[in-house]
Amino acid sequence: MLKRIDPADATIGMYIHKLEGNWMSHPFWRAKFLLTDRAQLHKLRHADIPGVIIDTDKGCDLPDAELADEDGNIIAAPEAPVHSAEQAPDPAAPVAGRRRTTLAVRSVSKEFGRATQVADRGVKVVSKVFFAMRLGNVVEPEVVTPVIEDIFASVQRNPHAFNGLMRCKRDSEYIFRHALATSALMITLGRQLGLTPEEQHRAGLAGLLLDAGISLLPVDMADYAGNPRKIPQHVWRDHVWLGHDFILGSKFGDDVARAALEHHERMDGKGYPAGTAGQGISLLGRMASVCDTYDDLANDIDGVGGMDPGTALQTMLADEGAYDPAVLNAFIAAMGLYPIGSVVELESGKLAMVVDQGDDASAPRLRVFYSAKLHQQVMQEDIAPGEGGDKIVGLADPSSIEGLDLAGLRPKLLAAAYSAA
Repeated sequence: MLKRIDPADATIGMYIHKLEGNWMSHPFWRAKFLLTDRAQLHKLRHADIPGVIIDTDKGCDLPDAELADEDGNIIAAPEAPVHSAEQAPDPAAPVAGRRRTTLAVRSVSKEFGRATQVADRGVKVVSKVFFAMRLGNVVEPEVVTPVIEDIFASVQRNPHAFNGLMRCKRDSEYIFRHALATSALMITLGRQLGLTPEEQHRAGLAGLLLDAGISLLPVDMADYAGNPRKIPQHVWRDHVWLGHDFILGSKFGDDVARAALEHHERMDGKGYPAGTAGQGISLLGRMASVCDTYDDLANDIDGVGGMDPGTALQTMLADEGAYDPAVLNAFIAAMGLYPIGSVVELESGKLAMVVDQGDDASAPRLRVFYSAKLHQQVMQEDIAPGEGGDKIVGLADPSSIEGLDLAGLRPKLLAAAYSAA
């Protein structure tokens, strides 16, 4: 949805669709972009621009702003206010009389289609970036900026949709999908930690490039069927240095490069490459360790199903000394007690998969698909815990059920649940 606002009402997190007036009168080289830092915001507010058109589907909204068309003409009065998630405080200096901005929240099912488009576009960009790296070419930051902007907007609209989408994907583009998923998880975690939109944007960029060094390893991924887990450890560990040096050379920033270098470090100092411990690891590095590991554990690859998302969280909690407790707890709070894709056991003896998160993290929306009593799949139906007297007992162990291909069933259950909603 397009709206026209005064430049003084602009704030971090808005998606600029059009700047009114002569293009020579403002300092921006792009006509459309996500407003992500204070320097941009300062320039926008002080530029000789009569008005700004924002796209509320891609960035923060100003509820009482007037609706506009592509040319900036006012076409309707502002909509009635809607309930929306709290946004991180605007880090920019306050402007007198400035109104609060929000980004309209969508359900997982409604955001799923848009997230799919974002992921498909993202895979194409990331694959080109990694290929360019392989050829020894420098990659300009502007190449990946649109990907981060799209993921950022998707996460703000619904922090669970992109994660649900990644649980649906089962293809040979593991490295690219992992990069996109980790980027979304980093933004989601940053949001939970209360980082500013600018900092969330940097976190998403770090997540996207954490494993960029894999494409620079002296190996042919075809020899390992595209599965990086099969690369010998003495070769694999070099990817953090290779990624770090590439990121610095491409001017993505010291903080992003450091996160790539540190994402396999541990809080107890037993990680690599430097054995850095505790607060010696940057915040982005500590966040990256959590997000990268979670997606790696829960990801299907090479025909082998990953861990149940809930089990992946339990595994990480049990790995004492690996992660910053505060960061890991924030991640769990953001993902929910039972992340999307988790299989839970109900009091009735049925198994169900988590397909959406509600306001109550302990009561996600479920899709029932199996009866332990009948030892067979049953007609699928969506329920919420407590409906019909059924309640979650805990995480289930689908691997103990003979003949149940959860790796193949999970994306079908999620896709069916979202299309039915």
